Amino acid sequence: MKILIVEDEIGIYTFLKEGLEDEGYDTLVASDGATALKGYQEWQPDLILLDWMIPVIDGIDVCNRIREKDTTTPIIFLTARDTVEDTIKGLRAGANDYVKKPFSFEELLERIKIHFRNRQQDEILHLGNIEQNLTTYEVKQNGKEVKLTTREFDLLAYFIQHKGQICSREDIIKNVWGIDFQYDTGVIDVFMNALRKKFDMKQNGYIKTVRGVGFIASE
Repeated sequence: MKILIVEDEIGIYTFLKEGLEDEGYDTLVASDGATALKGYQEWQPDLILLDWMIPVIDGIDVCNRIREKDTTTPIIFLTARDTVEDTIKGLRAGANDYVKKPFSFEELLERIKIHFRNRQQDEILHLGNIEQNLTTYEVKQNGKEVKLTTREFDLLAYFIQHKGQICSREDIIKNVWGIDFQYDTGVIDVFMNALRKKFDMKQNGYIKTVRGVGFIASE
C-alpha cells in the first residue's frame, strides 16, 4: 500500500516516513500543495496524510481538488488546526478523518488500517430503491447514479449494514470515522443533511432521526 505524506515540517514527515515504512508501507513525501497534487496524479497513492498549513496550495484546497476527480482514496488530515469549525471544514472538503497534532503514531497507524480495511470489502447493499456497491464505489437510486463523497459513502454503508437498528451518534462517530471524537457529535448532521438532499430523503425517508439518540435506517 502506498501512502502520500503531505507535510512541510521535516521532523514530522521524517518521523512518519520512517515509521510507516517500518510497518511495510511505501511512502512519498510532498512538502507543499503543488508537489502534493503532482505526486497524487503521478504516483496514485492508496491513502493520503494531509497537513492543512502547507506552502503554495493549502491542504483544504488540495483536498478539494483531489475530491473533484476521486471520491474513494482515503484522506486523513494531520494538522494543528484543532477547533470544531476547522474539523468540520476539513470533513466537508472530503477528508475521511481528522487527526490533531500532537498525535500518537500508534493511534494514527490504527486509523490508517481501518480505512484500508473499509476499502477491501466486497458487497452490494440495498436500502429501498438505493443500491450501494462497496467494490466499485458506485451508488444508484432507481438505477440512476448518485455521486457521494467518501465520508457520505461510508456513512450510508453503515446505516444500511445496521438496518432496523438505532444507531447512536457516538456509535456512528466511532464506527464510521473510526475514532472517538472529543467534541460535539453534531458534525454528523452536516453529512446527514447532504445525504438526504442527494437522495431526496425527507425526515420520513429511509433514514429517520431518533430524537435525542441518533438515527435508524428502514425500508
